[in-house]
Amino acid sequence: MGNNPAQPFLDFKREKEFLIGIDSDGCVFDTMEIKQKECFIPTTIKIWELQAVSRYVREAQEFVNLYSQWRGSNRFPALLQTFTLAGEREEVLKRGFTMPDMESLRRWIESADSLGLPTLEKEVEKTGDPILAKVLFWSKEVNKVVAEMVKGIPPFPFVRESLAKISSCADCVVVSATPGEALLREWKEHGLAKHIKVIAGQEMGDKKEHLRLAKGGRYADDHVLMIGDALGDLKAAKANNVLFYPINPEDEAASWQRFYEEALDRFISRRYAGSYEEKLVAEFEKRLPSVPPWEKQH
Repeated sequence: MGNNPAQPFLDFKREKEFLIGIDSDGCVFDTMEIKQKECFIPTTIKIWELQAVSRYVREAQEFVNLYSQWRGSNRFPALLQTFTLAGEREEVLKRGFTMPDMESLRRWIESADSLGLPTLEKEVEKTGDPILAKVLFWSKEVNKVVAEMVKGIPPFPFVRESLAKISSCADCVVVSATPGEALLREWKEHGLAKHIKVIAGQEMGDKKEHLRLAKGGRYADDHVLMIGDALGDLKAAKANNVLFYPINPEDEAASWQRFYEEALDRFISRRYAGSYEEKLVAEFEKRLPSVPPWEKQH
């Protein structure tokens, strides 16, 4: 495979006239809640020693990763955002608790080419920065807990039917910020990998990059559709000038049913862009606020 993690996209051959990119966690599989609530959050509280303010860290982490405009973002910026929000909370300040100083993480996020484990490992080797070393340890621990905990979670209703229908009329790629090894495991476990040409995780770059590589001059803009459950998915679609179909958080089954029964046909028959897409996107954006609920109470 050489050293280029994006090689699968370079080898990618177009077979159909249309291309569909699909996010994985929280979009195809109902894994967001269990991953955040049972894996990420307990690991964060334990490793960063946040027991004294665990309630507020938990609320911040749930908001960032599940119920806000940051939903579905890469774990490193999401950790930074969680600590920022928790650290600003009145209750945390009143307890005289100081959140860890994450300045070196912020600097790495701003300067790194890609926000995956391999890049972080290189940075830790190079700088020996203790905060980055702890972030690396945290990330590996999270992966370990996810591998032990997240099993046997089937895709949302209407996903299987939709994938079968997609593969008859469009090439399909997975576009995700999850580590590739976990993606492969989940898609194979449920027999869904057969519908997919490339399964792209965080090692291959961000979602915007995945779509750019998959599109690669092979498909017309309005022949490409991104399916996702987070604003990052919508941004990746817009950055590549392609269409977007939202899977609404907490209403995933109905979103997939609508896709299967109506939206896919509209996309293939070129009746998707315009007012139909705009209406779906507006409804989706409303569900993902930027202001946490505890700030509204003040």
